[in-house]
Amino acid sequence: MISTSARLLRLVSLLSSRPSWTCDELAERMGVTDRTVRRDVARLRELGYGVESDPGPWGGYRMGRGTRVPPLILDDEEALAVAVGLREAALSGVLGSDQAALSAMLKLRQVLPGRVADRLGDLDAAFVTAPWPGGWQIRPGVLLNLATVCRAGERVRLSYRDREGRSTVREADPYRLVRARRRWYLVARDVARDEWRTFRADRVVEARPTGEPVDISEPPDPALLVAHGIAASAYPMSVTVRLPMPMDRALRLIPATVGTHRPDGPDATITEVGGPDADGLARYLLGLATPLRVLAPDEVREALLRHTRELLAANVSSRPDAAPGAAPEADAPPTPDGPLLTEVPPATDAPTATDGVTPTG
Repeated sequence: MISTSARLLRLVSLLSSRPSWTCDELAERMGVTDRTVRRDVARLRELGYGVESDPGPWGGYRMGRGTRVPPLILDDEEALAVAVGLREAALSGVLGSDQAALSAMLKLRQVLPGRVADRLGDLDAAFVTAPWPGGWQIRPGVLLNLATVCRAGERVRLSYRDREGRSTVREADPYRLVRARRRWYLVARDVARDEWRTFRADRVVEARPTGEPVDISEPPDPALLVAHGIAASAYPMSVTVRLPMPMDRALRLIPATVGTHRPDGPDATITEVGGPDADGLARYLLGLATPLRVLAPDEVREALLRHTRELLAANVSSRPDAAPGAAPEADAPPTPDGPLLTEVPPATDAPTATDGVTPTG
């Protein structure tokens, strides 16, 4: 006599294999009485399975929609297919919410039979995905290892490549995985430096659990830390501006992944943005098409004034009534206390933030 749990699993498998069964057919297949079949069907309904039935001698049972997600029975091929699908969803962002796909993938991996897990590992070794420009491709096994240590609260030893491609070994207390701009970031406390940092998961060569439990106290906001880390990546130059708008509007104009913000009273925001050089930052500020004042550095302010004068001169000289080579009527730069620019065409080559480790990768 098989146990009740095994019998219920067998009944679920049978009900899922074809549209309907009579009570007699199920009793014969399972080697039990009709009464046992009816009792087991009642137990499945209590567990959340939507087992439907038709009355009468020719009636039968069929699997319908349940009231909640019940235990799911998969054969080897189905389990492998689901695992591969979840892996691709987590890595590609096709579902939008990658955390759910990664969490489901982690749960499934923990219960996969060894033979199925081995086949999934073989697929990981055989498939190669071209990386996005400017970054390495993360390996699914590394992503799962990082998710496992985050969930278990276990210190991890990372074999890591920094932004210069140099290999380092770091011990970290993992907290969360965050996906931003098609990349995964590990938010963890760097043990040696005793600081919260973000590590790009595609730069992790190996993540080896140490077996040492960690107690996370007063953790940061992981999404906010990643956003600030992306915005504060190593740029050759940065500019600080004052925007005459509340911080919520400033964040809509310049996202947290592009600039860092702090309020300057209720109606103004101080924002710092990084870029390749003074000229590129000036073009980016022009492209914002909003009043602002450059606080520092002087190089960006001068480049912004130069581009503004060139734009003004080009539009004045293109008037039908303008004499050839005529100079613009107002050549003086705006006063420091007034708006620096208003309503100009957006630039096409605004700087974009690069991803790295924060504060130093």
